[in-house]
Amino acid sequence: MLGMLNKVFDPNKREIKKLTKMSEQIEALASETAALSDDQLRAKTEEFKARYQKGETLDELLTEAFAVVREAAKRVLGLYPYPVQLMGGIALHEGNIAEMKTGEGKTLTATMPVYLNALSGKGVHVVTVNEYLASRDATEMGELYTFLGLTVGLNSNGLTKEEKQEAYACDITYSTNNELGFDYLRDNMVLYKEQKVQRPLNFAVIDEVDSILIDEARTPLIISGSAQKSTALYIQANAFVRTLKQDEDYTYDEKTKGVQLTEDGISKAEKAFGIENLFDIRHVALNHHIGQALKAHASMHLDVDYVVQDGEIVIVDQFTGRLMKGRRYSDGLHQAIEAKEGLEIQNESMTLASITFQNYFRMYEKLSGMTGTAKTEEEEFRNIYNMNVIAIPTNKPVTRDDRPDLIYATMDGKFRAVVEDIAERNKKGQPVLVGTVAIETSELISKYLTKKGIHHNVLNAKNHGREAEIIANAGEKGAVTIATNMAGRGTDIKLGEGVIDLGGLAVIGTERHESRRIDNQLRGRSGRQGDPGVTQFYLSMEDELMRRFGSDNMKAMMSRLGMDDSQPIQSKMVSKAVESAQKRVEGNNFDARKQLLSYDDVLRQQREIIYKQRNEVLESENLRDILENMILSSLSRHVEAFTPVDEEKETWNLQGIIDYVNGNLLQEGDITVEDISNKNTEEIIDVIFAKVKERYDEKEGQLDEGQMREFEKVVLLRAVDSKWIDHIDQMDQLRQGIHLRAYGQIDPLREYNKEGFAMFEEMVMAIEDDAAKYVMKAEIRNNLEREEVAKGQAVNPKEDGEKVKKKPVVKAINVGRNDPCICGSGKKYKNCCGRTS
Repeated sequence: MLGMLNKVFDPNKREIKKLTKMSEQIEALASETAALSDDQLRAKTEEFKARYQKGETLDELLTEAFAVVREAAKRVLGLYPYPVQLMGGIALHEGNIAEMKTGEGKTLTATMPVYLNALSGKGVHVVTVNEYLASRDATEMGELYTFLGLTVGLNSNGLTKEEKQEAYACDITYSTNNELGFDYLRDNMVLYKEQKVQRPLNFAVIDEVDSILIDEARTPLIISGSAQKSTALYIQANAFVRTLKQDEDYTYDEKTKGVQLTEDGISKAEKAFGIENLFDIRHVALNHHIGQALKAHASMHLDVDYVVQDGEIVIVDQFTGRLMKGRRYSDGLHQAIEAKEGLEIQNESMTLASITFQNYFRMYEKLSGMTGTAKTEEEEFRNIYNMNVIAIPTNKPVTRDDRPDLIYATMDGKFRAVVEDIAERNKKGQPVLVGTVAIETSELISKYLTKKGIHHNVLNAKNHGREAEIIANAGEKGAVTIATNMAGRGTDIKLGEGVIDLGGLAVIGTERHESRRIDNQLRGRSGRQGDPGVTQFYLSMEDELMRRFGSDNMKAMMSRLGMDDSQPIQSKMVSKAVESAQKRVEGNNFDARKQLLSYDDVLRQQREIIYKQRNEVLESENLRDILENMILSSLSRHVEAFTPVDEEKETWNLQGIIDYVNGNLLQEGDITVEDISNKNTEEIIDVIFAKVKERYDEKEGQLDEGQMREFEKVVLLRAVDSKWIDHIDQMDQLRQGIHLRAYGQIDPLREYNKEGFAMFEEMVMAIEDDAAKYVMKAEIRNNLEREEVAKGQAVNPKEDGEKVKKKPVVKAINVGRNDPCICGSGKKYKNCCGRTS
């Protein structure tokens, strides 16, 4: 009954029926297209582009465009796409995943939707798992696109900014997933809009889509570096602040916890650090460090706001009195407290920007992908990426012999049997591909084969070019190739002469992977395009998957039956148990990826807001309105803190307002207590803001238009970048400790969302405060230049083909003894922060 229902309601069958009909319409144009000369065929591209500009949709152009690419492929590449490849191409154009078995010609299939979508002029990205494949496909398929009058670019690691811009400006750009993600992050760290390399993300075709969007979905791309916060500067600022006296050198308001240097304090700072003007834009970092050191001494109290535990500062929750392990104060305050307490100053390296592949690829207008194995993960593709998996039929029926698993009691028995099987097949010349889950297993089997004198190749994913070459030759007579299951993806294994008569390629799996998809990937290496082939998996009761899912009973049963290591069992019951174990692991992994995405979505929303604001800064000609709004917001917040609505006017701290204004917005004496007494909160804000605008006008009058506009950009970019970098760091700290909340029956994700939002709001306020202070108080130099807040370096999430949990790379700042000191004092490093005494 269920089988009947599946036949009636199988959505894949309905989809295939629709695709078959469309492919027949393309086929119907074959003779008409074949009659065109090369020049007439080429001219079709300009004709299609013109029709698209006049309002025809890509869907309406599909049939003709596919027919043109098909004919051009025959003339340029000597390949003529089969009807099933046309169907795969249509599925890709519709933003779905085409599941096509190994050897069905996925690379050629992609040329048709890539060409069609490139006609829009918005750019198409073809994404591969490594640079070798990107380069190979760009070269081979590039001939076809160039023949049809389209431009093709290859975006690889190590290109200059200009070369990358050129590659992205092409109609079709080949690249790896890593490089695309890093370019996006770097584009959102540039100081000038001309430095950006990517265009808006339009359409991507991802080759081996399951590898990129499932296996690597949880891998964050990280640009890491050393923010230019010197440990020495924290210590120096701390030592200086210890010499200051309250009310004389700085003012402190108990209620708002606001700390401001007075004129005397500013003079002392300038003298202590040997500088002329503390508010010169060069001394932003020093000013900030002094401010945080002041806050650490005046408003943060040991055993009240924080405790020292195991040589670390641990924050105390003000409401519950609990210790908040894993949380850190932002904006350098934590380091300032560490300096105050004489502890080691931590966290010099930080994440400057990060994104997961899940979130990067969801930004494309349209996304599609192809692979030999995606059906088992269909739910995830649909839920997270809104892509359906369409299983495309094979061009010729599959004749491969997939044998039931052989199960041994011990690993040793299993490996001996594997080696015997390889030796037997090798003797008659049948090529063998041995798939392993881990590199160690490949090396172990290699030792066994070396002892037997069997010549073989071992692949351990260290050199993609050589890897593809070895895999391509794995079908030659007498070849024995040992590889991790994933090695050489994207490369076809063609059978050598006489191999078909020997039974085709034999694939031997040495254990089951925790994902059925990877097992199917290995199986699919054999039996391409109707070729014969055989696949056999060898398992043992000591395999990790079997151990994790209770193989003890089976092992005991085997020994009770007196079965030794030379006797395998072939049991449907065990095979089913293995498959259900795999389904369970896949389910767990899906849940983990979904959970990660939920957490990452919190940061994604924040990232989009900040990147949008940053782009506005880069694109805008005049930022005065934006900055005035920020000043007003910052001013209003501070004035309201000194004039609480629930208090009598007589008790308001008007001197506190004047101290704040003198320290952050105006010169001393510009506004006095008399100017704001007997006024309500709104009126006080209006009086001060009018004076601020006057001062802004004066500043504009001192400079030419271009200088002032550039000064505004310098101030705003510095404020946004420094606060955002700190915020990413804070969110990371919060994320690491949040799961502990579950012990208190609190949903960690909800808490992360709530606290993350509060932290983001605090960051926005800090950006406003900083921008307001520096645009009003900083002195402007003639040779003004935008500067990076920190030097960044991409951290590659993959190493040697194996998953490695990477820590952000620390890029230290090296200062020579005779170089100018990094604190900005103007002295040599050895006479300043580098003093050893």
